[in-house]
Amino acid sequence: MIRIFNSAQVSRADILYRGRSGSTQAVEQAVADILADVQENGDAAVLRYAEKFDGVKLDALRVPQQEIDAAYNAADPEFIRTLTMSAANIEAFHKRQLRQNFVINDTPGVVLGQKVTPIERVGLYVPGGTASYPSSVLMNAIPAKLAGVSDLIMATPPARDGSVAPAILTAAKVAGVTSIYKMGGAQAVGALAYGTQSVPKVDKIVGPGNLFVATAKRRVYGIVDIDMIAGPSEILVLADAAANPAYVAADLLSQAEHDKLATAVLVCDSMALAEAVQAELERQIPLLPRAEIARASIDANGKIIVVQDLAEGIEIANEIAPEHLEVCVDEPFGLLNEIKNAGSIFLGKNVPEALGDYFAGPNHTLPTLGTARFSSPLSVDDFVKRSSFIYYTKEALKKVQERIVDFAEREGLQAHGKSVSIRFEKQPE
Repeated sequence: MIRIFNSAQVSRADILYRGRSGSTQAVEQAVADILADVQENGDAAVLRYAEKFDGVKLDALRVPQQEIDAAYNAADPEFIRTLTMSAANIEAFHKRQLRQNFVINDTPGVVLGQKVTPIERVGLYVPGGTASYPSSVLMNAIPAKLAGVSDLIMATPPARDGSVAPAILTAAKVAGVTSIYKMGGAQAVGALAYGTQSVPKVDKIVGPGNLFVATAKRRVYGIVDIDMIAGPSEILVLADAAANPAYVAADLLSQAEHDKLATAVLVCDSMALAEAVQAELERQIPLLPRAEIARASIDANGKIIVVQDLAEGIEIANEIAPEHLEVCVDEPFGLLNEIKNAGSIFLGKNVPEALGDYFAGPNHTLPTLGTARFSSPLSVDDFVKRSSFIYYTKEALKKVQERIVDFAEREGLQAHGKSVSIRFEKQPE
């Protein structure tokens, strides 16, 4: 049963257990060994791990185009329509994030600017296992395509029969994924980072995964870029006394069913609501197909915190910096400016977190474990590089020559200064 606390009874630093996604030494060593094996042995290593971890002996890693087309053609037309509508919403939102090149030419002889260039090849990891996530395909692939990424390589674990979930293949076709490979876990991250005989080396890896995937992404960072190290899912619901306890309980369970390590927290200004939500959770959990997972999450990590007022509730929310923050009050826009730290904010009593997961348009790949204090949701910016450029005529450089030389000498870097002054010295015949 979820526990209820008065805000004075609980340490805010302990409301979310920050270490719960931390890698152990055993995991670190296992991942290091897998990555080294994949780097040395390529496809052979990845195929071996598919047999060991996924229980399937594959002949090849790449999904044939006819398999993708067959999944799409066999899909329920209404599901394709839903995917298409969701994709359109995601595209419309992320188009607003597109950056423009700019040029500054305010000073005679000086041209400055910024050039935006898409990353050429991106690896998209899509989890398998206890659930398939076609929504993650859309959320990761569409911003990449908008940014101009020309080659989007998807990795996803195969089922025991060697197939990939048809919903994932269908979403990949809708989103414009370039190619798909049957591989999961740390071995997939290694294949994308190093390249193999059949898997092209990418420049960046994005997408969520389990502890082994997250650990592998962290270890290959620097060889490739990564989006973030995402921990188990989180939701914090900030609710007033008038909130519907059945709605609130359902929203908490929408994240608790993800993972036994997921965290669901209610912060409210009413003990009556807290107790009603507690009772609702006990009623709703047994009705869920993933009741065992939800029960473990709620019992181990769930909390209800009763605060004096919503102002205190917002303070707690800002300190936690949750992945998902629902503001279940009648006038949520009055509180929006007070919210400083959250991955995604759901405003009002009719905006469940699932709306953002699947359909509304903002990205659902979000910072976890308090990292919303300094990081942001996945966006078009994650798929581009920004280069600055500088042009000076000789006359323009001469005007600032002495200042640059002085600056360089104060840093003890005379060669820096000389690289400027030499241009104005008489050169030997």
